[in-house]
Amino acid sequence: MTEPWNELELPDLYAHFASTGLVRRLLELARDEDLGPEGIDLTGSACETAEHTAEARVTARTGGVAAGLAAIDDLLAVFAPGDGIDAEIHARDGDRVEPGQSLATLRGPLPGIVRVERTMLNLLGRLSGVATRTARFIDAMGRTTSRLYDTRKTTPGLRVLEKYAVRCGGGCCHRLGLHDAVMFKDNHIAGVPADRLAAHIETLVGRVRAAGRSPAFIEVEVDTLEQFDALRTLEPGVVDVVLLDNMPPADLAEAVARRDRAGSPLLLEASGGISIDTINAIAKTGVDRISVGSLTHHAVSLDIGLDIG
Repeated sequence: MTEPWNELELPDLYAHFASTGLVRRLLELARDEDLGPEGIDLTGSACETAEHTAEARVTARTGGVAAGLAAIDDLLAVFAPGDGIDAEIHARDGDRVEPGQSLATLRGPLPGIVRVERTMLNLLGRLSGVATRTARFIDAMGRTTSRLYDTRKTTPGLRVLEKYAVRCGGGCCHRLGLHDAVMFKDNHIAGVPADRLAAHIETLVGRVRAAGRSPAFIEVEVDTLEQFDALRTLEPGVVDVVLLDNMPPADLAEAVARRDRAGSPLLLEASGGISIDTINAIAKTGVDRISVGSLTHHAVSLDIGLDIG
């Protein structure tokens, strides 16, 4: 089992995600929806000449965890190529920032600064909101051995950056997409009785191996302890992770105990409706992983502003 995206330091993780081309394509789409097919800012072009230079400060207006600062240079390259805008970054992604704290200073032609302003603030606010919510869940977990993971419940097109933001908040990235790991969910195995589940999963995994694929991990979702017991009969290495979906803490703790008594190498992941109020009790059951979709789909953007002068 390998999760290389959770081993990289944040600067290297952003560089890895940027190298896929997904970040650039996202920023170009954001540029095109704002500036249109001709690349024009009608208001900005009417107000100032290209020779007019300015200094702008990007500020956190509410406290939280910063995320997305690594993307500023890429934003400027897309929105203001050749303008010579200099970005001085005052905080690091993953830093806890206070209200009024300066995050970055931009210096250069005013038209380029106001052209990139809204998209930059939207992106920084969104990603910092995800990082801030993740950090709150980490704090609520307390001193346990469980690790917090995101899910694929991300904003279409923003996935790699939202997963980067989860890492900024102290969490871990689950699979990046359908392409890099195998996860047999309830809909994949619907109708398979518990007494046939192990054989069915072994057949499905055999097809993955026969196709020459090398997934980062293989995971199976179960809803009952009976299904979990069936998977424990598999040879080590067939399945890496078992997701225990919507199980109460008592059942999670029982699954951990059964796994440990059997000396099984299976990693156990809890998921399903987990909130800040319930995550501590779930972490105390001893599960290895806790995945929370609301890290991304319930995040509220941090208030970040830009002021000229």
